[in-house]
Amino acid sequence: MKDNIDRMIGVIDADGIVVACSELTCIGEHWSGAVAAINAAENGVARFEGRTFKPLSGWGVQFGNAAFVQGDDDVAASMCAMAAVAFNGAKTYYEEKHDKATFVKNIVSDNILLGDIYTQAKELHFVSEAPRAAFLVRQLGQADVSTIDVIQNLFPNNQVDFVISINETDVALIKQLPEGADAKELQKIANQIATAVAQELGIKVVIGIGTVVNHIRDLARAYKEAGVAIDVGKVFDTEKTVINYENLGIGRLIYQLPTILCQMFLQEVFKKNPIDALDQETLLTINKFFENNLNVSETARKLFVHRNTLVYRLEKIKKLTGLDLREFDDAITFKVALMVKKYLISRGIES
Repeated sequence: MKDNIDRMIGVIDADGIVVACSELTCIGEHWSGAVAAINAAENGVARFEGRTFKPLSGWGVQFGNAAFVQGDDDVAASMCAMAAVAFNGAKTYYEEKHDKATFVKNIVSDNILLGDIYTQAKELHFVSEAPRAAFLVRQLGQADVSTIDVIQNLFPNNQVDFVISINETDVALIKQLPEGADAKELQKIANQIATAVAQELGIKVVIGIGTVVNHIRDLARAYKEAGVAIDVGKVFDTEKTVINYENLGIGRLIYQLPTILCQMFLQEVFKKNPIDALDQETLLTINKFFENNLNVSETARKLFVHRNTLVYRLEKIKKLTGLDLREFDDAITFKVALMVKKYLISRGIES
């Protein structure tokens, strides 16, 4: 800039100290009055002692740095505005290149090449090999931007744990774990987040957990798994607040099947009558029977009916569907069919 502008140009910090200047002798000078002038300026441009100032972009209300140009005329204002644009661009580029949180966000967003991951990790002194888990926190109902602050306060070490805003409703946490951390540890962390957000903001969240990975190159996969956990859980485990990808079981397989195959499966299983022919009482009986591990006596007790009444209902189901739920193979088929039906309904396919 010095080679192209015939005026002194530079940058001051929030304390009014000149941190960069085309006139090297000015670096280190303290212009305290400039800070008050900048903070008092209404349109963002301030003039003080024959110089024009414009704050650079920052997170807070108070500026962090400001560009300045010698002179208080319109030309100085234009030059200062152009300098601020250039400095902001350089600042953003530097932060993106040298900020660990941005680096992690680029990884989970698949916004960085595999080769660049290793290079940037070395530049940032980022530990590549360490056990980490990805948590995706999705706000239900009215979202609050303060959610990210609540989670950040729970995990304040921003050199190890990274809280990332994904969009209006989603916040990701990439958490470094102690060696040997198990599913209980992950569940505990997720419960801690859900409780804190509910208590401080009154917001209900659902949290997906990906598998634990030991290298940063696998963080993108872990983050995607956390998203899948929420999506699959929404279909098959609607009451759960925390859903672990590793516990999705057969629901994960069904979720990845083409809907046309699912429809064909239902048609093959229910040749006599469609699954929709079963009334709510019958479906309740079936679900209770599954919950109690196909135990007739225990299911009858939970339903508050006589054992013979339950046997009669199971016989009725057998006549309607051709499946005897007391037989393990038929029970498995029926259970999968119910899950497939749920999946199709979630996709807007009713029959």
